[in-house]
Amino acid sequence: MARGLTPSSLEASANGYVTPSEEFSAEGFPWSTARNGSSTTERRGWPDRSQESTQTRSLNQMVSRAQRREKGSKVGFRDRIRCYTWTWFTMTMATGVWNGYKADWLYYIGLAFYVFNICLFIMNCVFITMRFSMTPSSFIHSFTDQLESLFIPSVVVSIGTILINTCEYGIPRAPWLANVMVYFFWIYIAISLFASTGMYLILWSTQVFPVHTMTPVWIFPGYPLLMTAPLAGNLISSATLHSPPPQIPYVAIALTAVAVQGAGFLISLMICAAFLYRLMTQKLPTDNQRPGVFISIGPGGFTVAGLVLLGQSASYVIPASLQDGDHAVYIVRILSILVGLWVYGLSFWFFLVSVGSLWKYCIPGHRMPFQMTWYSFVFPKTALVTGTLALAQALSSPGFRLFGCVLAACLIVVWVTVFSIMVKSVIKKQLLWPKDDEDD
Repeated sequence: MARGLTPSSLEASANGYVTPSEEFSAEGFPWSTARNGSSTTERRGWPDRSQESTQTRSLNQMVSRAQRREKGSKVGFRDRIRCYTWTWFTMTMATGVWNGYKADWLYYIGLAFYVFNICLFIMNCVFITMRFSMTPSSFIHSFTDQLESLFIPSVVVSIGTILINTCEYGIPRAPWLANVMVYFFWIYIAISLFASTGMYLILWSTQVFPVHTMTPVWIFPGYPLLMTAPLAGNLISSATLHSPPPQIPYVAIALTAVAVQGAGFLISLMICAAFLYRLMTQKLPTDNQRPGVFISIGPGGFTVAGLVLLGQSASYVIPASLQDGDHAVYIVRILSILVGLWVYGLSFWFFLVSVGSLWKYCIPGHRMPFQMTWYSFVFPKTALVTGTLALAQALSSPGFRLFGCVLAACLIVVWVTVFSIMVKSVIKKQLLWPKDDEDD
C-alpha cells in the first residue's frame, strides 16, 4: 500500500536532509523526552544521553542552584555573588577606547575610560573568584554549560583590550614601556592560542550545538586571536612615535600577528557561513539570542584595524632582505589598504544586517529582555569604529574620519545606555539574583 507523501519526505527525497524546525531547540537535541513517554532519541535511533543532559544544565539552573538557599530566606551578598558568570567580562571587552583624534581633551577622556576599565576588570576577577571559591563545582560546570562556556574567552579578549590601550596611552609618554609590552605581547599570543584551541576542544568534546540554533556567539572562542594584529599595530605605531624608536623585534611581532590574526579571521568567517545557513533556513534568532547577531561585525573590523596599522608601519615591519627591491614599503602599504577595504565591506554589511535585525523592537509591544549579552551591541561596533578610523588615517580621508567619529559618538551613547540599564537591573534585583525552583 502506497504511503502518503509528507513535506518532510519530499524534502528528504530531494535534498537527502530534512531541515529542523525552530521548535526543535538545542535543549531538546538530541536527547529531549517525547510526550508519549518514549525518548526522542529512541525513536530516531540515537543513543540515550539523558545522563549527559543532567551534567550540562542550563546557565540559569547552574547559577541558581549552585548552592540552593532555603525558600523564603533572605538573599545576601554571598547569594548574589554565586550568580556571577563569565558573561560579565563582556563589559570589560566593551569599555576599550580608540582615540581617533590627537586632541588633549580626548586623550584624557580616553585615559579615564582606560583606568575605569582596569577597575572593572579587577572587580570581575574578584567576584568570579569569590563565586568559584564559594561553590567549587561551578567552575567545572561553567566549562560544560552551553551558554556560559562560550563566554569564557571574553577574559582573554578583555586582557587584549587593556594591553592595546596600554600601548596607545602609555608608550607615547614612556618609551621604556615598549620593551615591557613586547613581553606581554608574546604572553598574550600564547594565552590566546591556548584559550581558543582549548575552549573549542572542550566544546566539541562535551557539547552538541545544532546548526539550526547557532548564532555568531559561536565565534567567541576565536575572538582572542582577533586582537593580536590590533595589539601589534598599536605597539609598533606607538613605539615609532619616538626618535629614535625603541629597539624591539618589529618584524617578528608583525609577522606573528598577521599569522594569528589570519587564523582567527578565517575561523570566524567559516562560522559566519554557518550562521548565514541558519538565517536562510530558520529566520532571525529569538529575542534572547538577538544581541549575538552583532558579534559577526567584530572579526572583519578588528582585522581591518590590525592590517592597516601594520601596513602603515611597513618601513619597520618588512624584513631587511625584502627591502632591497624598489617601492617595497609603498606596495605593502597599498596592499594593506586594499585588503582592509575589502574586509571592511564585509564587516559593514554585517553591521547593516545586525542593525536591521532590531527593526521589530521599534514596534510597540516588542521588547528584548536585558542580559549581559547586551554588551554585544557595543564591542563589535568598537571593531568597526577602529577599522574606520584606521582607514581614515591611512587614506587621509576626511569622509572616513567623519564617519568614524559619528560611529564613535553613537557607540558611546549605546555603551552609556547598556551600562545604565545593567546598573538599574542589579539594583532592581533582575541581575545577580538567585531564582526559585518555580522560576527556573
